Amino acid sequence: MDWGKGIVLTIIGFVVLIMTMVVISVRMDGIELVTENYYEEEIKYQDRIDESKSADDLDREVIAYNAQSKTIELDLPDGAKGFLQLFRPSDSSLDQKINVEVTHSGITQIPLKELKAGYWKVQLNWSENGIDHYQEKKITL
Repeated sequence: MDWGKGIVLTIIGFVVLIMTMVVISVRMDGIELVTENYYEEEIKYQDRIDESKSADDLDREVIAYNAQSKTIELDLPDGAKGFLQLFRPSDSSLDQKINVEVTHSGITQIPLKELKAGYWKVQLNWSENGIDHYQEKKITL
């Protein structure tokens, strides 16, 4: 075999490989967007940064994950209101939003036994003493 045939076969092999990758990527299901309202969320991003900083200033870990009991433990004061978003990056149909209203002192527990095993982002937005806060934790069930 001479150089010409080798170069042509290499180019043909490369084209076949690229075309195979294109066909596989086009046929893939389950490519999820991070959020449906991406542009509105991007505009609000500075607010999210400010809320995260105010949560950091509290000097306490508000979200804790207890792997043994499969619960999220929230350290929020009496009267705090907000919502907890359970975000599954690989499948948005599993996402959940839970309203949180603390009516007692101590730790608030939220069971996660119903959730599918895997990687989750837990996002908590809440208002405490008139100040909005945001904290996020990544967990694996």
